[in-house]
Amino acid sequence: MLVILSAGIAPGLALLSYFYLRDEYESEPITLVFKTFVFGALLTFPIMFLQYVLDVEGFILNNWIGSFITSGMLEEFFKWFIIMFAIFQHVDFNEPYDGIIYAVSVSLGFATVENILYLIANGVELAFWRALLPVSSHALFAVIMGYYIGKAKFSPKKQLKKWLVVSFLFPFILHGTYNHILLSEKHWEYLMLPFMLFLWWNALRKVKLAHRLTTNESKKQSHITN
Repeated sequence: MLVILSAGIAPGLALLSYFYLRDEYESEPITLVFKTFVFGALLTFPIMFLQYVLDVEGFILNNWIGSFITSGMLEEFFKWFIIMFAIFQHVDFNEPYDGIIYAVSVSLGFATVENILYLIANGVELAFWRALLPVSSHALFAVIMGYYIGKAKFSPKKQLKKWLVVSFLFPFILHGTYNHILLSEKHWEYLMLPFMLFLWWNALRKVKLAHRLTTNESKKQSHITN
């Protein structure tokens, strides 16, 4: 059990540490980052229950519904909701890049518990592939979400709703596409490799753009103070 717990937790903590350490300005409070991680972990159980009910009730009629609605939309909405409810107005959310940190934290909390449960059910020998695909993909969807949430918070009010809609819509579409590749394609690995490379490229690009927004916001605040 200790081996399974270690294998299940390690990828999420490694990815969270990576994006946390990419913060080039004021580091976020560890306690708040941990709290959002726990929120994400607790989300696993109600989401899995809802998915189970939808499956039992026959709502999942095909792979498209399973991929985009009961998985992609449901999971990304609850993560988005937690960030909006618990973090968006928090005083420590004071830089655009912070959106990425908190979104990744919530998402990896969810992915970590999901990963542990999967490894308990199916064996620790799948830990490498779980780290490479499901856990890392959750983190990459979260980077996209967090970038647009950070952009929304520090944009003029007239642009706020637009970026908040995008912050949910893009991760939902990407998550649904990821699941659809796994469920629908016989040789899914040939599509998954370029898709994962695209996710990493896009996520790292969003990290750079978030740093640029943070720099601009810092200069703006400095100008106002002076």
